[in-house]
Amino acid sequence: AGNRALLVCCAALAFIIALEIRGIPVGLNKVVLWAGRFILFLALVTIIISFVTPWISWITWKNICTVPQEEKERQQKLLREKQQEQLSKRVNLHAENVLKPREELKLQKKKEKYGKTQRWTLSQGYRLGEAEEGVNKCSDSAHGTESANNEALRKRKLPEQVTKPLPKDEQPKPRKVIALPEEPSEVGDGVITIVLRCPSGRVFKRRFYTSCTSEVLLDWMKKLGYHPVIYTIYSTFPRCQLELKNGSSLEDIGILKDMVLNVEKKDS
Repeated sequence: AGNRALLVCCAALAFIIALEIRGIPVGLNKVVLWAGRFILFLALVTIIISFVTPWISWITWKNICTVPQEEKERQQKLLREKQQEQLSKRVNLHAENVLKPREELKLQKKKEKYGKTQRWTLSQGYRLGEAEEGVNKCSDSAHGTESANNEALRKRKLPEQVTKPLPKDEQPKPRKVIALPEEPSEVGDGVITIVLRCPSGRVFKRRFYTSCTSEVLLDWMKKLGYHPVIYTIYSTFPRCQLELKNGSSLEDIGILKDMVLNVEKKDS
């Protein structure tokens, strides 16, 4: 706004100077009159511009908005087709210049690799040293000395214990199934109750006949999780290891009444 006012003042001053140069006397009244006319002219031009500019903008916007919807869709379709065509050209160019040479190079490498390995992959094959053994023996017999090739073959030949087939695995021995005798239902003649105290602190109680073999105590101990190789059975007082012999009964080893026995580790 300040620049415009300065420009107007400069224009008025230039107009007055031009009148003075032409010899036209310019009085104060005339200066005020011309200044008023000039200001009125500027005001009129400003009013015209303020009214005409929105009208021109409205007409332009109306012309833009009156474009048919079908025309817009047609233009968008043409634009999409053009973009799709450009994209297809770029894809085809990439496939032709990059992907196709890469696939051809891979195929060429596969052919070269197959050509190198085809000879031995299609043959029946030999064990280590069998194919060259006959040829090397003939050449050695002709020269009377052992060749370097035959010597290398002899050194890399596997020993007999490695090449001979392994024997078939022997059938595993069947595991012994621990079956304790039936427990008597009531206490009576020939029936005793044995309490077995384990190293873990647990106590187990069971009734047996005195006619049962003494090994039934070992089976009972093993069934509870204590193997006879590591553990054995001791009497409480006096502390001594029970002699559990094969074929001897509980009565034979001195167990004739109810008794408490201990499971302990064997003395090393």
